[in-house]
Amino acid sequence: MKIIIEQDKCVASGQCVMAADDVFDQRDEDGIVVLLNEDPSPERLEDVKQAAMVCPALAITVQETTS
Repeated sequence: MKIIIEQDKCVASGQCVMAADDVFDQRDEDGIVVLLNEDPSPERLEDVKQAAMVCPALAITVQETTS
């Protein structure tokens, strides 16, 4: 999977961190999303997709890739 974050769209709600805290975090100074893990295991796909879905700013895009 490929995860794309658009920090300029992020509204710092933290929903992504709650959905997949090993993949996403927030900057201390302003709460903007930070991608911790660019290549999470396939088992995390559903959580990462959930994080993208609950993002109120639609700042996260998940592209499924084939090997």
